[in-house]
Amino acid sequence: MRCITSVIRLVAFAVILLLSASFAAASAQAAGFANGPSLATARFQHTATLLPNGKVLVAGGYNNSVGGTLTSAELYDPATNHWSAAGTLATGRYYHTATLLPNGQVLVAGGYGNGSYLASAELYDPATNLWSSAGTLATARRSDTATLLPNGSVLVAGGQDSSGNNLASAEVYDPATNTWVPAGTLATGRYNHTATLLPNGKLLVAGGYNGNSGTVASAELYDPATNHWSAAGTLATGRYYHTATLLPNGTVLVAGGYNGTVLLPFLWPFT
Repeated sequence: MRCITSVIRLVAFAVILLLSASFAAASAQAAGFANGPSLATARFQHTATLLPNGKVLVAGGYNNSVGGTLTSAELYDPATNHWSAAGTLATGRYYHTATLLPNGQVLVAGGYGNGSYLASAELYDPATNLWSSAGTLATARRSDTATLLPNGSVLVAGGQDSSGNNLASAEVYDPATNTWVPAGTLATGRYNHTATLLPNGKLLVAGGYNGNSGTVASAELYDPATNHWSAAGTLATGRYYHTATLLPNGTVLVAGGYNGTVLLPFLWPFT
């Protein structure tokens, strides 16, 4: 009888272990990644923008197996787990920016395509699934930043021009007039930097790279009220290809990146 009882206990214990393992595996799968549907066209250096309706717009990019620069755009619908066509850009581009506007449209600006740096900009309208012109920047640029300001306009800052020069210029797109206007000049031209909108409405640009002086450690603030840039201190370590994240207390966390010699693990808070 004791032998039978022991066997029953062992079987019960084994069942519990199997159930625990199955639950852990299911939990891990739920918390991890799962395969999704493929885009119609493979691409890199494109943009991805979350729309108000929950769909994701992927635009432009590069694919050397289908002619290089891409003009196509695609929409991902989480409700159906499916991709669909999202119109065609007038100009194929990569290394561009994409910014969601308050009216639900997406502004795509600058970048590189067809062997040249681009000054053109385009608007995607989810209501019509079509693209239209959004004016022309004064300076063609890539590797810049584009940030939505509290008043609904978009600030494009820095970048690199067609001659490989570091850009210190900035421009603002006004959706109401569909035009671009100058937005002051940074003290230091830079590209591959970060741009973070602060709670006070100002914009913090940090780090980046300058082809003349190398890695940039300086930071600058743009004030939309005065259309002027001012110094915002200096990072302990200059860097580019880094990240910048606005924290709940209003400070900005700059992390990682590259300083021209080594990859950086350091963190640097801006207050």
